[in-house]
Amino acid sequence: MTGRTIGLVAAILGLAAVSAGAVAQDRPKVTLAMSGWTGFAPITLAQKTGIFERNGVDVEIVKMPTSNRHQAMASGDVQAITTTVDTHILYASSGVPVTQVLVLDTSSGGDGIAARGDISSVADLRDKSVAVQFGGVPQFWLAYLLKQEGLSLEDVKLTNLQPKDAANAFVAGQFDAAVTYEPYLSTVRDSGAGTVIVTSAETPGVIVDTLAFQPDYIEQNPEVVEAMVKSWFEALDYIEANRDEAFAIMGADVNQTAEQFAESAANVSWYGREANREYMTETLPAFLEEANEIMTEAKLVRRPADTSTMIDGSFVK
Repeated sequence: MTGRTIGLVAAILGLAAVSAGAVAQDRPKVTLAMSGWTGFAPITLAQKTGIFERNGVDVEIVKMPTSNRHQAMASGDVQAITTTVDTHILYASSGVPVTQVLVLDTSSGGDGIAARGDISSVADLRDKSVAVQFGGVPQFWLAYLLKQEGLSLEDVKLTNLQPKDAANAFVAGQFDAAVTYEPYLSTVRDSGAGTVIVTSAETPGVIVDTLAFQPDYIEQNPEVVEAMVKSWFEALDYIEANRDEAFAIMGADVNQTAEQFAESAANVSWYGREANREYMTETLPAFLEEANEIMTEAKLVRRPADTSTMIDGSFVK
């Protein structure tokens, strides 16, 4: 190869690199706050496999406690949040408006309460010590379950621990019970430290996760929101076509093998296109009001949230 040819090749490669860099800079960047919950894993898959990039958006995933996500959104550190409907109500009630644009998943066994000794039901939790995350779905779900038994959060002794820490503390012999979710619920099951007395399979439709942005962001960046919604559906398509590979990628993000992740995923139902259209337009509005009422009664919020701007179903139609 002559010197001139080498120089030409180098110049072409240099231009290609500059072009690729320019394309990357042109993609809008979105920082998304979430956790290691199995239901969110397709988002990680969309990032790892380049689905977000192909749809023209650069997504950075930041994992942080539920209680910190709305503060990060209010400060502009994150633009998108994935969490449960009840948690979005908490955010809105505290003065951080959020609009849900996509249903991600429902827990169909992925959340549970583990207990030891003679505790065999939710009713038996009266006066018992319970590890549960405050300000998140574990506390909301516990309040929901207790209400069904004529009890309230004031009837149990609560300690604030993140779901992973609650599971580990329970396995270590602390607390009479712990509220947690997958993949940490499997840690409790495998340990033999206690018995799972109830799971979300017994409360269908109560623990539902959605993707949300602030209303102003959606108005100013509809193409970004559309790209993220499209990427979610494409990630589900990827799982359908490449199950083993997808499970390996998603499992690795939470230190699980593909087989372990498959066990966790069996307790979660991801929402595709048709399910989203139905839930966002028909089911979510009513459930939003019900959850708002439960949280107000349980004193999980100081005042009811204004739910009038909390749903935008246009991106899934």
